[in-house]
Amino acid sequence: MLIIQLTGLSGAGKTTISSYVKEKLAERSIKVEIVDGDVYRKTLCADLGFSRQDRCENIRRLAKAALAFGDTCDTAIIAAINPFEEVRKELRENYSIKTVWINCAVDILIERDTKGLYKRALLPEDHPDKLHNLTGINDSYDKPLHWDLIINTGSETIEASANVLCKFILENIKNAHQARS
Repeated sequence: MLIIQLTGLSGAGKTTISSYVKEKLAERSIKVEIVDGDVYRKTLCADLGFSRQDRCENIRRLAKAALAFGDTCDTAIIAAINPFEEVRKELRENYSIKTVWINCAVDILIERDTKGLYKRALLPEDHPDKLHNLTGINDSYDKPLHWDLIINTGSETIEASANVLCKFILENIKNAHQARS
């Protein structure tokens, strides 16, 4: 099974691209499972906060959830901000998980702001609705040092971005089958 960890700031398109890829690959009888960080935050990771330690543990749990799909799917996609290079490296080294950087400039994300998070993060410090832990604004995000694929959603449509990821997955599945033969 191929496991991919998407990394990128909030609103970059991780969940949207994953959903599109799952649908497109299903047309080719390739089963994809999505381990979405927002969804799993409400269940498997509900006990975690947003400290560095908790964010790292969150990603480790998401990786274990993705690994659990090993017998039931061809590819698992972890769609989460995944802000720290040390954990991305850990997953790559321990589980051979591929890293895909969903890159989008902060100014474009602020403009899109689909969840209203950037607006809240940019409020004055004393504002009661201020969001103090938005990754990339007032909480750290390590730009990936090592990635297997970079997708620039600031300059590509979601469809074009998803098609790039589909092609990447298909190539990796093909290579894995050839290696076994």
